[in-house]
Parts: sequence; C-alpha cells; structure tokens
Amino acid sequence: MKKAILATKVGMTQIFNEDGALVPVTVLQAGPCVVTQVKTMDNDGYSAVQVGFTDKREKLVSKPVKGHFDKAGVSYKRYVREFRFENAEEYNVKDEIKADVFAAGDKIDATAIAKGKGFQGAIKRHGQSRGPMAHGSKYHRHAGSNGSCSDPSKVFKGKKMPGHMGAKQITIQNLEVVRVDAENNLILVKGAVPGPKKSLVTIKETVKSAK
Repeated sequence: MKKAILATKVGMTQIFNEDGALVPVTVLQAGPCVVTQVKTMDNDGYSAVQVGFTDKREKLVSKPVKGHFDKAGVSYKRYVREFRFENAEEYNVKDEIKADVFAAGDKIDATAIAKGKGFQGAIKRHGQSRGPMAHGSKYHRHAGSNGSCSDPSKVFKGKKMPGHMGAKQITIQNLEVVRVDAENNLILVKGAVPGPKKSLVTIKETVKSAK
C-alpha cells in the first residue's frame, strides 16, 4: 500500500462531469492527518505509519494517550490508525497527509461501520421473498422452514434468519475518485460509501483493480 487517509462522511450530492453526465458522489472530509509515530523493523518488527485525525479536547484524553501525543509534539486526536505503507521510512513525525494524496481517476477501497438497522426480519435482512398476501394465507413475511425434523434435528449454523442488521464494518472496493478539492480537503467519490454522516471512513488505494 502506497497511500491512504482517514476521512469523515459529509453526505451525498451530484455533479456533472466533463461529458455533461450527472454523477452521484459521496463527499468525504479527508484529512489532514498528522503522523504521530513511525514504526520501524528495528524497533517494532514491522514498518508502519501511525496517523491521527480530528482534534480532541485535552480533558477527554487519558494520561497514557496524552503522553503519547505530547512525545510526538502534536495536538490530541480523536482517531488514531496505522497504515503499512511501502515507503513508511520516508515519513517523519508531524508530517501531514492531505486529500491531494489522491487524484481524480484513482481507484480506492472505503471502509466504515455501516448504519445500524436494529432487529430485522429475513426479508429485509437477507432479501428473502414473502408469501401470498391474501387473507386465507397464513404465511406472509415468515422466514419459512428452518430445517428438517428428525434428521439432522437441528438448524445448521449460517442459516439466514431474522436478527441484528447493520452496525458492522464494511469495505466497498473499487470506488472511483471523481474530484479532489485540496484547498478544502474534500474527496468526491462516485457512488455510495458505507456509514452514516459524520462517521469515520478509511480510504486506501484499492487492493484489486476492477476487470
């Protein structure tokens, strides 16, 4: 991995590209991220860059974390993540990673915690079909049969059933960067990005290109 950044989700809008086509985009407030620590093979056994994003009040920071930021000489940050860059040794503490690390046309992977939807039935959660909605039918939105009777006398693990939906980490791959506003640290990504507004989104260069 050569480039990555932390961002917060602003929301969705639409823009016109150079061909005049309407493109739905997600606006991300990307960075600036400040380098709080550089990990090396000699000291830590692996190479990585630790970055902080979004300022945090001092009263909300614990003493161990406060000492870590004070040692680096940077302001207290709400989010701290590590990126295993191929060129990690080229970074220094206090360096900034800004939105211009990406450019229009780049392919990225966006990772975030999806919106929580609470307890949902099998139709909404797994896209199962409903039964007849006539008055005589007593099977409408039920999940249906769960398993056999005497053999195997159980419900197999992984059975698609009602349950808690959302609120888990999701990665959407091969999203396209449509526009980068370096002055305002904004990245416009084509299509939808997981997570609600104001949520943390990790943007990395894609691990596998689209065919």
